[in-house]
Amino acid sequence: MNTPMNRARLCIPVVLGAVLAAGCVALPTEEDPVQLRLTDMEARLIRVERMLDSQSLAMLASEVDQLQREAQELRGEIETLQFEFDQAQARQRQQYVDLDDRVQLMESRTGQLGLPSPIGDSSSGAAGSLAAGELPVPGADDRTNYQAAFELLKEGRYDESGNAFRQFLVTFPDSPLADNAQYWLAETEYVNRRFREALPQFQRVLDEFPDSRKYADALLKLGYTNYELQNWGAARQSLQRVVEEFGDTTAARLAQQRLERMRAEGR
Repeated sequence: MNTPMNRARLCIPVVLGAVLAAGCVALPTEEDPVQLRLTDMEARLIRVERMLDSQSLAMLASEVDQLQREAQELRGEIETLQFEFDQAQARQRQQYVDLDDRVQLMESRTGQLGLPSPIGDSSSGAAGSLAAGELPVPGADDRTNYQAAFELLKEGRYDESGNAFRQFLVTFPDSPLADNAQYWLAETEYVNRRFREALPQFQRVLDEFPDSRKYADALLKLGYTNYELQNWGAARQSLQRVVEEFGDTTAARLAQQRLERMRAEGR
């Protein structure tokens, strides 16, 4: 029955809900516990993000510094290696000119050859023009003439040196220096880029002096000469023999370098 009392009872919940709602709306935002909680969490999150960003930048800066130090160290090592490489190249270029002279001088001091030391003015005996069929120091022994021919080689007088070594081999075929003379005779042809003439001269070192200290060098130069003549197979065969038979020597290292060059060139 819809009496005034019943209608009042029905209105109470509606009015109460409105009051509560009005109370919630009226509560200031800065006093809302949920809002305060969210604001606090957001502030904490911002602080954490800033800390992470700062740490990342610090770590990145540290890594950059480390890389810079390592780069400087590598540059220093590269400069050292380049210097050592340049020095090694210079030594290798000079080796085939002065090694023979040093070895012979050492042997003369130790008496291995039983020959006198080089005569100080032997080069003066070869100072003039030397034609084919002439010894640098006519009437002198093999040691003196060998030294004079070698002096011509060091002076860059390759044709005269070649003539001197050629006549040395005719005059002193049994000299303990004959293998060296044959090698340097071949070299005079090689440095003059007369490769077809140099080829059989280097081959003679291998054929006639198999126990010579110049064997590895002659085999290396045989490979070089065939390379210049574009005999790729023969060049590769000689160079590979040097690498396989003479191990950790300068000749083997030079042979390996030329083989790598040939591979890079597609030879």
